[in-house]
Amino acid sequence: MRLSSKSRYAVRVLLELARHKDGDPIQVGVISRLQDIPVKFLEQIIRDLKKDGYITSFRGPKGGYKLLADPEGITFGEIVRKFEGETDLVECVTDPEGCKLSDECRVRHVWVDATRNLYELLDSVTIASLLETSNGNLNDACDTSHFKREEYY
Repeated sequence: MRLSSKSRYAVRVLLELARHKDGDPIQVGVISRLQDIPVKFLEQIIRDLKKDGYITSFRGPKGGYKLLADPEGITFGEIVRKFEGETDLVECVTDPEGCKLSDECRVRHVWVDATRNLYELLDSVTIASLLETSNGNLNDACDTSHFKREEYY
C-alpha cells in the first residue's frame, strides 16, 4: 500500500496547525511554504479537513486556519482512512472469495496480520504525540527514527 500525497499532506497540515494552536490563524500561503505543499492541492485538503470539523477558518487580513479538533484525539489512522478509505495491503484480506487459493493460503494470514499491525500503529500515533516527541519541530516530526520500535509491537 502506498499512501497518496493527499493523506500525507493532510497529516502535515494538521501537524502545522497543531504547532500553532494557541497562536493566530495561519494563512494558506504560509502553510504551503512551510510544508512544501502546492497551494491549489493544499486548498482541496483544507476544504476536506474543514468539512469534517478538524479545522476552522477566519476571514480578514489576519485570517487563515486554526485547528478545531483536539490534537490528542486525531490519529494518523483516522486521517489515512479519511483520505484513502479502509484499504488493505492485498485484496484477499477483505475478499478471500476473490482468490481460489485463499482457503489453503498460508501467505494470506501474513497479509491479514500486516494490515492489522499497520492500522494499529497508525491508530496509536496522534498529532499531539508526534509534536510532543519532536518538541514542535516539524522537520523532526517527519523523521520517525526517534520512535522506539518496540512501542508499536
